[in-house]
Amino acid sequence: MTEQDQTPSLYERLGGAMGIAAIMDVLTDRLYENASANLNPYVAKMHEVNSRPGFKWMVTAWSIEETGGPKVYPGRNMVDAHADMVSSHFDFDVVALEIAATLSFCGVAPKEAKEYLAIIESYRADVLTHSIGKPGGADSLERPQD
Repeated sequence: MTEQDQTPSLYERLGGAMGIAAIMDVLTDRLYENASANLNPYVAKMHEVNSRPGFKWMVTAWSIEETGGPKVYPGRNMVDAHADMVSSHFDFDVVALEIAATLSFCGVAPKEAKEYLAIIESYRADVLTHSIGKPGGADSLERPQD
């Protein structure tokens, strides 16, 4: 057995389903209250339309699966999930910074935080793909407008 085979998954290192759920509980509240994120009218509308508990569950399930845990996420892929939104790189960075702050706040070790943030970053293109060419979109210097 190699050393790599013995390394616990990020899912395990974050405390499994319960540990991830605790982090995502805090994160979702922080995202819903993030003034910078809510300046994007598409994000603000999503927060109005989607129940916070439901969104917490989806983010938790997605995180469990993405970190090497069981396949429990029933949602759409990131391209389809963000198809009705217009977001910029700035908007993506606002969310990524909130995730980083939440991981630190929750006591996640730097190694695991960096690994989780790398997963988030790997989805940047998927999240922003439908925003390209739209006012306020990924290739724009202005904020999205509703």
